[in-house]
Amino acid sequence: MKAVGYRQSGSIDRPDALIDIDLPAPVPGPRDLLVRIKAVSVNPVDTKIRSTAQPAHGEFKVLGYDAAGVVEAVGEDVTLFNVGDEVFYSGTNTRQGSNAELQVVDERLVGIKPAKLSWAEAAAMPLTSVTAWELLFDRLGVEKGAKGELLVINGAGGVGSVLIQLARHLTEMTVIATASRPETIEWVKRMGAHQVINHRLPLSEELARISIPEVSHVASLSGSQDNQAEFAKIIAPQGHLALIDSPASFDIAPFKPKSITVAWEYMFTRSMFQTPDMDRQHQILNRVSAMLDLGQLTSTATEEGGPINAANLIAMHRKAEAGTAIGKMVLTGF
Repeated sequence: MKAVGYRQSGSIDRPDALIDIDLPAPVPGPRDLLVRIKAVSVNPVDTKIRSTAQPAHGEFKVLGYDAAGVVEAVGEDVTLFNVGDEVFYSGTNTRQGSNAELQVVDERLVGIKPAKLSWAEAAAMPLTSVTAWELLFDRLGVEKGAKGELLVINGAGGVGSVLIQLARHLTEMTVIATASRPETIEWVKRMGAHQVINHRLPLSEELARISIPEVSHVASLSGSQDNQAEFAKIIAPQGHLALIDSPASFDIAPFKPKSITVAWEYMFTRSMFQTPDMDRQHQILNRVSAMLDLGQLTSTATEEGGPINAANLIAMHRKAEAGTAIGKMVLTGF
């Protein structure tokens, strides 16, 4: 099968940062689906893995988490899907990725593709949807129909774009997103943010500007290293903070006086540790799929970069590393 991978981790400027390769087709295990890939999208985690994760000597690492495709074969213990089903998923970081013609993935991490979406539109959604759903309901502890205030740091990114939509449709919270450029401000408003503030200015001052002195919940999707002191100021007593990025250090002591809950969201946790509730990601994706088909959620695909090959993936990795992407970048077919 055709695939895109690398043998040496490092900068995207390396001549072999990503290369077109041929690999043997994978064989599904007992609970695996063998999926023929129709479309993939690029996430910041792809660039982080490529730059730091060194494959075993002589082996290729195939990146890619988001995918949409057709089930070509199933393992002997599969019960959730059949050959021919159209699916979407974000997989795991412990196996080869979706930048290939064929991929094996555990059925418990897979959802039915939204019928009304194109392959590209569907491939944009899994990783960010699972992350946003887990962050909102599992880590921040928000209940369906909850009130309060949700501050989304970096609302125009992939996760932020879905998180805003989920909070608007499934809760009664006031959703405040951060954005700093005209195009990102417009985007988060389109996603449903009630208010927009500038994350390049002190958050406490920006919230005071819109007459919201404190918030009950903060979703920190980037910039957590620089915003720790501001978070301690703006989160209400007994409030909640959840992060998805990786600050070099994080001091939770300032959050003690207000009894603030601090949590991390990492969507690969369930698959990495084979948790008993691993199939929750299957359930989340099916719920997201239904919401997309009902028009309650909108795909965050913003850019289609052509077929899946090394040149196009390199271009998208560069854009992802620049940190200015809005929504999601997608590649379709080989």
